[in-house]
Amino acid sequence: MALTLGLAACGGGGTEGSPADGGATGAAPGTVKLGFMGDLTGPNAGIVIPPRNGAKLVIDEYNKTNPAVKIELVEYDSQGDPSKAVALAQQAIKTDKIVGLIGPAFSGESAQVGPVLEEAQLPSISASATNAKLSENGWKFWHRVLPSDSVQGPGIGEFIATGLAAKKVFVIDDKSEYGKPLADAVRTTLQGKGVTLENDSLDPTESDFSSVVNKVAAAKPDAVFFGGYYAAGGNLLKQLRDKGVKDAKFLSGDGSLDKGLIDGAGAANAEGALVGCPCYIATPDVTDAKVKSFADSYKAAFNADPAIYAAEGYDAATVFVEAIKAGNTTPDKINQFIGTVDLAGVSKQVKFEANGEVAAKDIYIYQVKNGVIGLLGKANEAKLG
Repeated sequence: MALTLGLAACGGGGTEGSPADGGATGAAPGTVKLGFMGDLTGPNAGIVIPPRNGAKLVIDEYNKTNPAVKIELVEYDSQGDPSKAVALAQQAIKTDKIVGLIGPAFSGESAQVGPVLEEAQLPSISASATNAKLSENGWKFWHRVLPSDSVQGPGIGEFIATGLAAKKVFVIDDKSEYGKPLADAVRTTLQGKGVTLENDSLDPTESDFSSVVNKVAAAKPDAVFFGGYYAAGGNLLKQLRDKGVKDAKFLSGDGSLDKGLIDGAGAANAEGALVGCPCYIATPDVTDAKVKSFADSYKAAFNADPAIYAAEGYDAATVFVEAIKAGNTTPDKINQFIGTVDLAGVSKQVKFEANGEVAAKDIYIYQVKNGVIGLLGKANEAKLG
């Protein structure tokens, strides 16, 4: 099954509803504040704006019902910078008095912000941070609504070894708290399958990847996997193809599931690229009534089809909305509610384990075809068209 999915625009590129001004001292009577934190204007904003939009959509829908307690969404643009994220978290807690946080979006900022939120006993649900170690800190107020890299990495590795039948693979990471652990999980899975490996790393802040590109060209692998974000991934893919690495399949993880991968590589170079993700993207031709309703509402609100993590952002916000609808308006009460939630979301059945991980574990494979990204299917079932 190949479902065509256009990721040409994420919609809502601005940051309307930005953080409250410095004079704010908390929510007005009858209103509680929820935060959203992530890279909204930085180099990888394309994978953060959709979950922000998803969260905004469900909160707007809730507020339109004229509830006794309304929700104000307060946005914190970290630009993916952990140091900025920590300062913004402190503002959110001390000045803005939020009762919960959707995010942080990325793993690096999540690792730094987590202890701050835990000390403040403020519940959070990330719609996109996948580093496996985040759930190993013993945090009681942290959650994520998607499977971790300990699930994503093996899922992609299994697809490379079995679905692609690759015998030799070159694995590259960007040394980040997201990219390296994901690449390592892919490496471990491939080694267990008897696949021959070559390995290297790159600095995503640089533009010239010739050192690693030359090594890949010399290795002549069947496939190349990149653990990192689309800004560097697109540049890497372009340089690989320009160097003559034409036949090797190019794969990456969820950090590259954005049209920016195609823009950076060029449509011809990106054709056939594969991206794994622990996310379900609602396609225009979806038939499930609940998912279709979400997709239609999203497009009406943002003039774009739902993109990466839009559904997860919607589901994360829905958990907070349901908590507040049930009369829970303090961080502690909301956190207690999150621990018991079991609801049918857009992306999956949302239920959290004791360590904050979501119970659902599906990984999906997407492929660039004719200049757009389409869903091939679940990693253990996907086959190339």
